[in-house]
Amino acid sequence: MRTEFFQSFLKIFLSLIGAVLVSACASPRGTGDLGIIVERASGSVQVVETTHHTRLALVPGLGDLSHASAVYSRDARYAYVFGRDGGLTKVDLLRGRIDKRVVQAGNAIGGAISQDGRLIAVSNYEPGGVKVFAADTLDLLADIPAGSGDSQRRSKVVGLVDAPGDRFVFSLWDAGEIWVADMRNPRQPQVQKFPHVGKQPYDGTVTPDGRYYIAGLFGEDGLALLDLWQPEKGVRRVLEGYGRGQEPLPVFKMPHMDYWAQANDIAYVPAVGRHEVLVIDQKNWTEAGRVVVAGQPVFVIARPDGRQLWVNFAPPDNDTVQVIDTLSLKIIRTLKPGKAVLHMEFTPRGEQVWLSVRDEDRVDVYDTDSFERVTSLPADKPSGIFFTSRAHRIGQ
Repeated sequence: MRTEFFQSFLKIFLSLIGAVLVSACASPRGTGDLGIIVERASGSVQVVETTHHTRLALVPGLGDLSHASAVYSRDARYAYVFGRDGGLTKVDLLRGRIDKRVVQAGNAIGGAISQDGRLIAVSNYEPGGVKVFAADTLDLLADIPAGSGDSQRRSKVVGLVDAPGDRFVFSLWDAGEIWVADMRNPRQPQVQKFPHVGKQPYDGTVTPDGRYYIAGLFGEDGLALLDLWQPEKGVRRVLEGYGRGQEPLPVFKMPHMDYWAQANDIAYVPAVGRHEVLVIDQKNWTEAGRVVVAGQPVFVIARPDGRQLWVNFAPPDNDTVQVIDTLSLKIIRTLKPGKAVLHMEFTPRGEQVWLSVRDEDRVDVYDTDSFERVTSLPADKPSGIFFTSRAHRIGQ
């Protein structure tokens, strides 16, 4: 009897000691200063923290990351990475490992997470359409084929974003349409279609308040604008003919509109095939100016306080980054970080910006006040940089 009692006591004692040791070694931490760096050549992501500029983990096995993007769960613990090979990978940032991965299509181009955090949507080139998954299990809930009219031919889907009301909004490249999918019942999506928005919508974004969806048009000058508060008014064209009378330049890399640059009721977007950033007055959606820049802009992103715009460029000017002051619309700094600056990401409050310098296998961190390089981190052919602050923004 005493032996059994002693063994039970010892078992409980050892379990308590073990729990204390595990707790002491676990080093609990939050996720607010975390993020990932995509290493496109190796199919890996680095888990990094921005407070001390350190790498916490390297997570391999994510497939083709040549055009990868990511969104975050609402608790900012999990990153959902969208690969070009159709892979959808759920990465646990705290454990530094893949939680689950599915290959859901042959060719994918990005995705979004719903307002309530329950759903992950992926936009696909092949087969064209959108697939929607449960965020916790990655079980398929809906498949929305992007066919136009009676045609059986599917369109490539681009510009997929989340919008309030548990909606996803996206553009159809081949069909020239914008669709809005109401996902409140995820197994029975209600899709509203807006045809004839313009030729070849190549990307789309949503304003930070979730009201306006705007798609860039590759096949013609202009933008397509949809008021999500008043969708019954349909899609209207804005900035039509902004390049009229000018010979467009060859486009070496498609510009991106998936990171909305906005400050003081003014929006800033890259002009297709031109060395210009377009300035748009959002009160009436008319052109308010242009800024001539060093090359064809790819990303035009606003510092969180809206005072600065940072611009990177397509080849042959992709070693350059320019900074525009939004009060004067003047270029206040030109930087030469290195070969192939592919992506830029601000820290949550904008005191620093991280730049991926792909062809020099590193990520640079710059101070946005002094424009001095703070540090560099080694990375294998880095491209996208995504911080967890995106978890709390519409359209991210």
